[in-house]
Amino acid sequence: MLGCVCSVVPSSSCCFSTAITITEQPVSVSVPVGYSFTLRCRAQGRSSLQYQWFCQYQSGCRLIPGATNQDLPIIAEQTQLYTCRVNDLHRNAVFSDWVKVEVHQCVARGLPPRLWQGEPVIVLNPQEQRVEVGQPLQLQCAAMGVPAPSYQWYRNGNLLEQQKRKKLRITHTKVSDSGTYLCCASNSHGEHWTNAVDVHIGTCGPGKFFATGKIALLVGNNRYQHHPNLMAPVRDVFELRHLLEHLGFQVVSLLDLNKAEMATAVAQFLQLLGKGVYAIFYYAGHGYEHLGRNYMVPVDAPQPYAPENCISVQRILQKMQQQQTALNIILLDTCRKWYNPGRALSQVQPLEPWGNTVYGYSTSEDAEAYELQDGEFSSGIFMKYLKKHILQEKKVTHMLEDVLEDIGRDPLVTGKQVMEIKHTLKEARSLTDPICPSGAAAERWGHGQELPSRTVTFPCGVRVELRFLRLFSNLMFVCAKPQPPLAHITDPQLLLHQLETDDVAIQRESCLDHVETLLASVYKREELDCIFQLCALQKIQTDVVLQLDLHYTQPSTNQRTCESLQTTLQKSLLRQFVSQRKDSQPAPARVCPQDALGLGTEPKGSLGTGSGHSLPSSSPSTFSSEPEENDESDLALPGPGQDRP
Repeated sequence: MLGCVCSVVPSSSCCFSTAITITEQPVSVSVPVGYSFTLRCRAQGRSSLQYQWFCQYQSGCRLIPGATNQDLPIIAEQTQLYTCRVNDLHRNAVFSDWVKVEVHQCVARGLPPRLWQGEPVIVLNPQEQRVEVGQPLQLQCAAMGVPAPSYQWYRNGNLLEQQKRKKLRITHTKVSDSGTYLCCASNSHGEHWTNAVDVHIGTCGPGKFFATGKIALLVGNNRYQHHPNLMAPVRDVFELRHLLEHLGFQVVSLLDLNKAEMATAVAQFLQLLGKGVYAIFYYAGHGYEHLGRNYMVPVDAPQPYAPENCISVQRILQKMQQQQTALNIILLDTCRKWYNPGRALSQVQPLEPWGNTVYGYSTSEDAEAYELQDGEFSSGIFMKYLKKHILQEKKVTHMLEDVLEDIGRDPLVTGKQVMEIKHTLKEARSLTDPICPSGAAAERWGHGQELPSRTVTFPCGVRVELRFLRLFSNLMFVCAKPQPPLAHITDPQLLLHQLETDDVAIQRESCLDHVETLLASVYKREELDCIFQLCALQKIQTDVVLQLDLHYTQPSTNQRTCESLQTTLQKSLLRQFVSQRKDSQPAPARVCPQDALGLGTEPKGSLGTGSGHSLPSSSPSTFSSEPEENDESDLALPGPGQDRP
């Protein structure tokens, strides 16, 4: 009788271990107590083979008497580990993988179902949790299955990359960890989902204000087709997005939208709002106001503005209120000049007196908004001070009053720009209030679904990692970085570009030259060897095919060689945040190849911001335009369940 030999292989097998090959490994299973099943092991060898099964015993393993067949019948009694040894007549031996037989002692009546084929069956659902900030969080689930299921946890519909076990653990919770959690158990026979449960991080008891969710839509219009281009909205939207995400908001940030795209983004934003949600809409770009009616100018609006060419802010706010939100915040970083008093006002119904609305205007009525230019970046005066105070734990109107006071003390805009606040906020709600979600998992919104990095290998053996960096929801960088070792080639150079096709038109002029400066502020330069910019993702109608060229010198021949590989980016992932209606006219993709963005060079000039006026020093810039004829617009936006524009 053999002893415990799980870790001991006969010495003669060192020379002939390849003589035995396991062709079918046993698989782990998860079954109820008393369930009958069979572990299987198959192998091939140069002579007849013998099998012996072992099981875990305390800290070692022990031989199972009589278990000398390829198949091991088991009646599940307790959780155990098993392995099989295969040997031939020449004293060669190999062991199979260790597999786990997980046995569930307590299973609800009726589980597993009759005629069970091994598909996942949930036997333990996670439970709702209320956890103080900084304390640990643990959620647990379990499923039966043959093979044993794998697990993947989600929060608010977003995949949690590191949570792939039955137990989800977060050591130190943050407010942003609040949400609706559920887990997917899957194996080769299918998948099954646990119940969705709410996790509340923070104190959400009586007398405490909290949000059931935090949703934000940020739009920055910079490149206009018929009006002066702007610059500051790019940085302002970028910085506000990061601050709001720190506060637990799910954020979509979009650049350079035409009228149809703005309406679509707003419609999708509105459909995600619900009872108790904190909602923020921020716009930076050209705009105007008359008698309290504010209008945003899309990038395709003609000159002069016509009533049908702009988006009514008041109509957006009305739709926000209809969703029974707990807090509605409109932040407008635009001019409020009105140049065409002859135009009739559009009809807007008064807001309901629910006491939940806050307006933050970057400037006062009939005045302009200015920006600061500091060489590398342009930033609006409003955003300069908003980002200083927005993380404060105080009533949102009090926070905005601090911004107003700081702008009022800035000597660069004294007598030119002063912020204005309007509100009906009857409760002391703050942007720092905790999130205590209710209901099922929310639809995906924000940056939850990032493209995973991928690695490609050239024929010469060089491996290159492709990373996808989304600075804005509709603007992405693709970065290519060679992986060591590179000793067998010299002078490698990577070039990344798109294959031009009839379906995807390249419009380089649509890209923002100064966005790479923001990229360099987030990522280290050594991470950005070769980058490629994809702009206006909402316009992409087909999959995008990228080609990666590797130029290198062969040391043996000293000849310059080029090898090429292609990779495909699916349009459904690229343009996931703003989808046009199926019957809309296809628009060309805006793709901007750049072999090197010159991250260490000086930026290319500066323009005005959403105000159309800039302040590079103590006096306004000479860059401005003559007053244009501005008109109001009346855009009816659909509510939930209606067609999107």
